[in-house]
Amino acid sequence: MRICDLWNNGCSRTSLRWRRDFLQHFRPEPKASLLGSSLEGLLLGTPGVSAGRSHILDSGYIIMSDTLTPDVIGRRVEVNGEHATVHFAGVVPPVAGPWLGVEWDNPERGKHDGSHEGTVYFKCRHPTGGSFIRPNKVNFGTDFLTAIKNRYVLEDGPDEDRKEQIVTIGNKPVETIGFDSIMRQQSQLSRLQEVSLRNCAVSCAGEKGGAAEACPNIRKVDLSKNLLSSWDEVMHIADQLRHLEVLNVSENKLKFPSGSVLTGTLSALKVLVLNQTGIKWAEVLRCAAGCPRLEELYLESDNIFISKRPTDVLQTIKLLDLSSNQLIDENQLYLIAHLPRLEKLILSDIGISSLHFPDAGIGCKTSMFPSLKYLVVNDNQISQWSFFNELDKLPSLRALSCLRNPLTKENKEAETVRLLIIASIGQLETLNRCEILPEERRRAELDYRKAFGNEWKQAGGHKDPDKNRLSEEFLIAHPRYQLLCLKYGAPEDWELKTQQPLMLKNQLLTLKIKYPHQLDQKVLEKQLPGSMTIQKVKGLLSRLLKVPVSDLLLSYESPKKPGREIELENDLKSLQFYSVENGDCLLVRW
Repeated sequence: MRICDLWNNGCSRTSLRWRRDFLQHFRPEPKASLLGSSLEGLLLGTPGVSAGRSHILDSGYIIMSDTLTPDVIGRRVEVNGEHATVHFAGVVPPVAGPWLGVEWDNPERGKHDGSHEGTVYFKCRHPTGGSFIRPNKVNFGTDFLTAIKNRYVLEDGPDEDRKEQIVTIGNKPVETIGFDSIMRQQSQLSRLQEVSLRNCAVSCAGEKGGAAEACPNIRKVDLSKNLLSSWDEVMHIADQLRHLEVLNVSENKLKFPSGSVLTGTLSALKVLVLNQTGIKWAEVLRCAAGCPRLEELYLESDNIFISKRPTDVLQTIKLLDLSSNQLIDENQLYLIAHLPRLEKLILSDIGISSLHFPDAGIGCKTSMFPSLKYLVVNDNQISQWSFFNELDKLPSLRALSCLRNPLTKENKEAETVRLLIIASIGQLETLNRCEILPEERRRAELDYRKAFGNEWKQAGGHKDPDKNRLSEEFLIAHPRYQLLCLKYGAPEDWELKTQQPLMLKNQLLTLKIKYPHQLDQKVLEKQLPGSMTIQKVKGLLSRLLKVPVSDLLLSYESPKKPGREIELENDLKSLQFYSVENGDCLLVRW
């Protein structure tokens, strides 16, 4: 009997069982499947790949025939390179035969919203996101181990594949063909440590233990843009890879279990990439509970809304990427502000315009983000210098990237903007990926000290520190100015005669203050920095009027828009945010 004939032609359960016994008997070290357990699982009926009658291409992909089973609903599929999710399986009159109703990832690929001739068969988020497709046109993908073999096992030449040798099973000699080829394939798989299967139509784990046996040394896996439809299936794959440290499942539309705890633990995992998976914050916390050593977590473009403070999870996290999640605001960031080991926070393109640490006063350090060294806020709406004053309160901040914001866009004053940021954040060592050399910091701080020297004097500044009587408004706008005077000395009069103009939007606004409900109160005129928050304005007025802050209501009116009153309802926003200008009138009620 020739073993190659049995392998190539025998697909019965008996022949496959015999084949397993043979391989078990002659398996060399390290242990691994000679045939590819996932392909064998497909022939025998792999769990999670039941779609009625189907046939397997040379690549291992499963193409359905004309018989459907109920568990296709929710499965991820590929059709001519486009990905979709199955929402319907059945008959669509008047056309005979079975159909699959799918919602495309790319809504421009579809033709309708899941309805046909007035009947709703399924629903889509986009009016042209759906299509009906014959089952034999749909690819349900392949299993993890088969995808690895398709990508990483080298093909043998025709001469090598025909080598024969005699082995003995029991008392019977058996002629083998291709045995050396299988040994070589096994060796290739066992040496793999990094696997990239991006866009390889992986849809399931395959036979239990198959990957663990064939690829025991895998440490990094890229499964992005595949056909995985659930986190459970991801765990079935990851559970087999006990050394797994990096896992990327981005661009898979994953369904996460609704229970309070997820099954399985990724005990060695350090990096988890979940970009564009649609995961919710509560699900993030449940997944993180199974990753006790997690150090890096990527959640880009997931429509994340941070709804709960992580208390028992994410305590080992060092890097968190929340880019392109437009629902995140300043208040949500407070919920992650006490992660003890967080060193790098990426907040690009989330629409943030302000940041405030209410626990730290002027010149003090905040208790929030205690270990944060590197902050990325590119592509946001930062237009106020108070943002950088607040960053000076972060005790460990050393690197900042703030490209493509209204205040920092490339223009003829880019160098001036850079120097102002450097002067505003005393501990900064790198700005926009460029190192801040000692000479540049000295120049930035001396220029800042000179540029605002006249304001400092007008606000009560004096060469003798004991005679300084600086106004609160100036201290809020320039919290580091006093430190610069101590470091370099107070500015001399001759230095202030040739003050250089700077693009600083913290200029003082001259405002009238009226009291509509207290007509006997005298109208005041005050100079306030445009970056001053409504909360700080209320604090100032509270001291002047002897009225509790909680009782004060603020609004303003402009001579440019007579008769229109604008309420200043958000205490964390600045006067500039509400477009308050010189000559406007603050209205104070209590």
